[in-house]
Amino acid sequence: MTALPKKTYISPEQYLVMERAAEVRHEYSNGEIFEMAGASFEHTIISSNINITLGLQLRGRDCRSVQSDLRVHIPTTGLYTYPDVLVVCGKANLVDDAYLDTLTNPDLIIEVLSPSTAGHDRGEKFDHYREIESLKEYVLVWQDKKRAARYTKRSDGDWLLTDFIGDDATIELSSVSCTLSMEDIYDKVDLPV
Repeated sequence: MTALPKKTYISPEQYLVMERAAEVRHEYSNGEIFEMAGASFEHTIISSNINITLGLQLRGRDCRSVQSDLRVHIPTTGLYTYPDVLVVCGKANLVDDAYLDTLTNPDLIIEVLSPSTAGHDRGEKFDHYREIESLKEYVLVWQDKKRAARYTKRSDGDWLLTDFIGDDATIELSSVSCTLSMEDIYDKVDLPV
């Protein structure tokens, strides 16, 4: 992710006008706009596999799985971003404007780690995500090996980390009563040897 040259502070309203007209997506934080790099082939397959798997498990339920085109806004920190996959249960709280294209209440967020974004996704971005009151789980999925990390929000507000490694691992997503097996996540993905 590359910061665009910072000349002046960009307001959230200015960002949204520019973003809705842009051909590429951007993240917004603290008056700065960051162009989001394109995803690798493997990254895209993994995200699609996760979205399909969750979508099938959520059929007939009051939860929806959405891939990376839906913007999420975190009002307490001001961040606007595009998670790789998210699940929202119940009523989707969309920013009340004419576009209704920005969600504020995901229950589950999943990010596929790219070499250029892994540190940001595990650090600063997770700091922002923790401010989302509705968020119950945050999952990081590696794109170069069968590995995932799940952060689960506990009743005291702390986050519990559980690692999942290897072919036989299955991630239990208690926030949405779903599971993700490594077989499902990495189907048709050519991992480095």
